[in-house]
Amino acid sequence: MSSQDSQDSRIATVVWGTGNMGRAAIRAVAAHPGLELVDVIVNNPDKVGKDAGDLAGLGYQLGVAASSDVEAVLDRSPAALVYTASGDIRPDDAVADIQQALRAGITVVTPSVYPLYDPRNAPQELLDPIREIAQTGGASLLVTGIDPGWGNDILPVILTGLASTIDQIRCQEIFDYSTYDQPDAVRYLVGFGQPMDEVPPMVAPTVPTMVWGGQVRMIARALGVTLDEVRETVDRVPLEATVTNAMGTFDAGTQGGLRFEVQGIVDGEALIIIEHITRIDAGVAPDWPSPPDGGAGAHKVVLEGRPRIEVNIEATDEGGNRAAGGNATAAARLVNSIPWLVAAAPGVYDAFDVPLSPAVGRLGLTAQIQSQQQLQQGQNS
Repeated sequence: MSSQDSQDSRIATVVWGTGNMGRAAIRAVAAHPGLELVDVIVNNPDKVGKDAGDLAGLGYQLGVAASSDVEAVLDRSPAALVYTASGDIRPDDAVADIQQALRAGITVVTPSVYPLYDPRNAPQELLDPIREIAQTGGASLLVTGIDPGWGNDILPVILTGLASTIDQIRCQEIFDYSTYDQPDAVRYLVGFGQPMDEVPPMVAPTVPTMVWGGQVRMIARALGVTLDEVRETVDRVPLEATVTNAMGTFDAGTQGGLRFEVQGIVDGEALIIIEHITRIDAGVAPDWPSPPDGGAGAHKVVLEGRPRIEVNIEATDEGGNRAAGGNATAAARLVNSIPWLVAAAPGVYDAFDVPLSPAVGRLGLTAQIQSQQQLQQGQNS
């Protein structure tokens, strides 16, 4: 196949949203030799017309201008859409956006609709219309990616293949949220800086199970285990002193640390656990687990059994930021799934359906990108 034929066979892909996940998605699409970034959708009018490379912090331009005209972008019939617009506080809008793309025959990958992480146990009133739209439109949907998706589904299951016996599976996200530059979510969804007598929406009863329970059930399914039930535990601690970071001031006495578990119960015991340990300052709750290297964040999988297996993932991006690194791995998992999904039969898939794909054509790519940056800088000088 000639270079021109290879270019022509790339999958036309759109990224919707340019926040923490969207920036990483743009970079992942631009780097993938089988994909072509053809449009970027933004909501902020200040971003309209800006080049995607600038919005993603690539250091060079991609020749793709951001647009707020959703209808015009979808009417150009791209093959795939990476939907990274938030669904946290606008779940109905996110579902409607995804349905609109599927109806147009556009395959969608997204982290934004938590109940669809495990389609087999998703509410029928949500799943059935989406599945019907996907079938009619001839498109596919994959929902995965929260903290960061692979850490709570495919990674722990793969690791069980290295063990003789498994007594417990624990998937942890351990993070200092002062590095997570999303003030509304950090303050009003997670509850940092809010009064201790107010329960944050993210850990209101049944919400953790709605968000993370699907991943617990998926692990159980992969191991052939029947769950008795899914339980939640929550622990919150106040700040002992006022702290200030890039998101502003967080007062003493307000929520400074949040720790919760979503537990898969088997024969009365918690055997599959997804745990969050989050702080708004590194000094909060020193008795709680911290990243092994003392950094701002890590994702960990611990298999208690024989042998005991512990894996720590510490990803960084955007100048060494751990939160950005986690976002980048989640975005790449979604983006790298696009070729498989476009080739698959129309439908709604989960993270176990879609295989991990190796980074073919991307080894040594950083040097090529640096050359591109230098070339563009020379042209602009």
